[in-house]
Amino acid sequence: MTGAGRGIGAAIVAELAALGADITLSGRNAGALAATAALLPTRTHCAVADVTDQAAIDTAFAAAAQALGAVDILVNNAGIAASAPLRKVDDTHWLQVIDVNLTGVFRCMRAIVPGMAERGFGRVVNVASVAGLRGYPYIAAYCASKHGLIGLTRAVAMEMATSGVTVNAVCPGYTDTEMTAETLSNIRAKTGRSEAEAVAELAKFSPQRRLTRPDEVANAVGWLCLPASDGITGQSIVVAGGEVT
Repeated sequence: MTGAGRGIGAAIVAELAALGADITLSGRNAGALAATAALLPTRTHCAVADVTDQAAIDTAFAAAAQALGAVDILVNNAGIAASAPLRKVDDTHWLQVIDVNLTGVFRCMRAIVPGMAERGFGRVVNVASVAGLRGYPYIAAYCASKHGLIGLTRAVAMEMATSGVTVNAVCPGYTDTEMTAETLSNIRAKTGRSEAEAVAELAKFSPQRRLTRPDEVANAVGWLCLPASDGITGQSIVVAGGEVT
């Protein structure tokens, strides 16, 4: 599980542990990983790694296999968000978002999926976004990375269709996490709006007029990881209160 230390990632590892999975938690913050792992009832292993570094990914996955056995489930949750109008998006902004949100997932799948196929079973869930299915202003790089992630998910799902490995994406709307809190802070700083007004600005995208809860995303991921989900692959499951239909 990449990006496992907080927010949606922490909710997903809690859900998977409740379903009985032993989990390697990966991310860049060792303290956050350890704190999250300490709350889980199953066996855990923590591996500090940056998804932009293939060598670090390979080392982390090798350590995970040594600690807990072959990887049967891969959840790619590591991601970053950055906002700016198109005219202010420089190459550094663009490349960093694409590298983490899209190429990082590619690196992780390339390292793990062939072994799953050899063993005849695997579950891959990529945490995308409704921004992978529609456009939003001021987040061109983020939207592009998440659209690309959904395309990558569909392509690998078709490649693995007869192997026993399923590959799916979940697409949350704006979710009540630390990352969204940073977005809210930016809205307040730039517009002078109150906290409640800033939340309402994001919640208006959902027909339910609220932020998505991390546990709602985690429940969808857990379902996709169950053995009974054999027939679900190449899908983008939207968890966004009806925002995309």
